[in-house]
Amino acid sequence: MNRAVFLDRDGVLNQPKVINGKPYPPASVAEFILLPGVAAACRALKEAGFLLVVATNQPDVGRGTLPQAVVEEIHAHLRRLLPIDRVEVCYDPGGGQPPSEFRKPRPGMLRRAAADLGIDLARSFMVGDRWRDIDCGRAAGCRTIFIDWGYDEPLRQPPDFRVRNLPEAARLILAECGLGSQPHPC
Repeated sequence: MNRAVFLDRDGVLNQPKVINGKPYPPASVAEFILLPGVAAACRALKEAGFLLVVATNQPDVGRGTLPQAVVEEIHAHLRRLLPIDRVEVCYDPGGGQPPSEFRKPRPGMLRRAAADLGIDLARSFMVGDRWRDIDCGRAAGCRTIFIDWGYDEPLRQPPDFRVRNLPEAARLILAECGLGSQPHPC
């Protein structure tokens, strides 16, 4: 079975727009700016044998405030920049009953990718910058890494690890898995 690093998109891979303490996604490819060190971190994880899966809620599409074609353009651009194996997207705006199994914090996107790509969720990590990412990773059975940008939004449960950015998360993952030294069950 494969190991994976599941990555939230906005605030993990790219710079979000922060308004009143809350992050918002880019509205165009021109606004999509990779954060420093992200490309090298993704390459290091990929070279260590991890699958890289982006798992992102994009509710603005479901709300009708952002065309799906723009999100697809951004993801095509993202795949040109980074060695991403798969992009999982949920366009559900939230608030529906019953709630979508694929909208984070529910684990549907991670479970679908795991089933399709032969991923062992217990040997995988979820990296995110919001409580939904951490709750999603926990619900899927992954170890969780929180990138703390100081948003005005509390976590609902503690992550396994707290870091400042994806390069730090990648170093932590590689160390946790004993890559380069002693093998670990990761």
